[in-house]
Amino acid sequence: VMVLLGGIGRGKTTFFIMLAGLPKPTSAVHELPRLHVSYKPQEISPKFQGTVRQMLHDKIRNSYVYPQFVTDVIKPLEIEKLFDQQVQNLSGGEIQRVAICLCLGKPADVYLIDEPSAHLDSEQRLHAAKVIKRYILHAKKTAFVVEHDFIMGTYLADRVVVFEGEPSINTKANTPQTLLSGMNKFLESLEITFRRDPTNFRPRVNKMESLKDVEQKRSGCYFFLDD
Repeated sequence: VMVLLGGIGRGKTTFFIMLAGLPKPTSAVHELPRLHVSYKPQEISPKFQGTVRQMLHDKIRNSYVYPQFVTDVIKPLEIEKLFDQQVQNLSGGEIQRVAICLCLGKPADVYLIDEPSAHLDSEQRLHAAKVIKRYILHAKKTAFVVEHDFIMGTYLADRVVVFEGEPSINTKANTPQTLLSGMNKFLESLEITFRRDPTNFRPRVNKMESLKDVEQKRSGCYFFLDD
């Protein structure tokens, strides 16, 4: 799983759209490879008329009844509770969970998942992260994820791609890095440091100019300085 990091307008979603083959790049030096992708967009506006069960049957007929998929995706995302609800009546969080299920249910070589944490509460975000990570690992596939929730991003990432540059004008994607070096590079650009909470081990932002913040910046370790 590769997590894409970068500020607004750095090209992360555009990169997804190009990989999905939706618009043709305006000035590509090389022809983009043809990829078999499954794409969950950032903005979800379902137009399907019918129940969640009917939509799953229509979109991912083979996957949603497959026992392993039910165990790994349907049950932990609590999709069964939504089966008989009209798609048009779903809340933002419910739509997000169904969209993740639909994305993972489509056979693909590469999965493009844009902001899976949107509209989910903290517990649902953790469940969604575990579902995505486990599914990609077991299926032996590749996933690119754009995620602004730091805890979810750090849980998901095997590698990190940092996008930088002048927003919407001239940006670039760096080569994939390890979680530690990628997060360090990204946080350095924001001038923010994180420590690991000693009780729950989750990332916590250091107060600007605090002793911990100054100490970590001086050592060049913006991401997790073990106590």
